[in-house]
Order: sequence, then C-alpha cells, then structure tokens
Amino acid sequence: MLKDSLSLRRSIYALDADTVLSDEDIIKQVEQCIKHCPTAFNSQSARVVILFAEKHKQFWQMVKAAIEKVSPSDRLEAAVKRLNNFANGKGTILFFEDQAVLTQMQQKFALYAKSMWDWNQQSNAILQYMIWQVLAENNIGASLQHYGNLVEDELYKQFNLPQTWKIMAQMPFGKIKEPATEKTFEPLENRLKVLW
Repeated sequence: MLKDSLSLRRSIYALDADTVLSDEDIIKQVEQCIKHCPTAFNSQSARVVILFAEKHKQFWQMVKAAIEKVSPSDRLEAAVKRLNNFANGKGTILFFEDQAVLTQMQQKFALYAKSMWDWNQQSNAILQYMIWQVLAENNIGASLQHYGNLVEDELYKQFNLPQTWKIMAQMPFGKIKEPATEKTFEPLENRLKVLW
C-alpha cells in the first residue's frame, strides 16, 4: 500500500552499481510512471532519458568537469566525492520538459498560457516523485539533483537530444551503499491547517 511505503523514499547519496532489478525491469518501471503521470490538458510534455553504463559515467564526468570550473576550492573535494558516489551507481535518469509541446499548448489554450509552464513543472515533479517512489519500493537508492544548468549545452551534443528539451533534474540511482541519515520533522501543526 502506498501510504505504507512513503517513508521508504529517501535521498540516498552513496550508491553501488548492483541492483535487485535488471536494466530492462527498471526501464519498464519508468515507462509505467511516464504513461500514468498526470499532466495538464493531457499535454504529456515530460521527456525522460535513462543513462546506463558508459553514458551514465559520461554524464557525471561532464558534471564533475563543470563543477571543477565553478566550485570554491574549499568545497571542491566534498563536491567531487559526492559526484563520484553518483557515478558509482547503476544509472541516472534525466528529466526534461519539451518546450515545443509547451508552445503548442499555450497556443491551443491561450486563456491559460501564462500558467502552462508552472503546470508542466508541477507535472514533471510528480513524475520525478513517482519514479523515485518506484525505485525505493524496489530497494534502489536515489536522490534528486540539479546540475543541468552547468552541462545543458553539452548534453544536447553528447547525447544527441532535441534543443527544445529543457533539463529539469537528474536522478542517480543504484544499490544503497549507505542508508540515509535519520530524518527530523517539523511539527505538523506548523505545516498543516485544517478548517471545518
């Protein structure tokens, strides 16, 4: 039951390449999430790329090279260690929004044009969560990362992706090498208001 598995989804940073699911099974799980993710006006604008093996390592090498150019020297070692942990994983899921679809939807539903980008981002976030949850339910660790702005131009070239695809997030995944640290919670009365 979903409510019983919600606590399984945590940010896991230390990863290994071994997983209980095969590459093919992971692909099938991601396909199901993409297919059933809700979208505004059924736009289905999310685009997903799954990187395995050398392409996965190539992506994190691109990020590492970019980080080395911009990171303060006193924080570089920790940043590289984290990136190496991601590269040691099984793969990476890249999340995009297709701007061509957004433009079409804005033209088709002009009354809502200003809100379309917000709705697409929300839908993409739902997809990210769905995939993260499915991975967690299969004892696969993952975390959500946002290095895309540093490597976006290179992504198009290296992986032959359409330039209309706007990078939203990256999700490295793999066997859980180190569990997540204990999570603390703000009191719910500060976060939830119920009105009758």
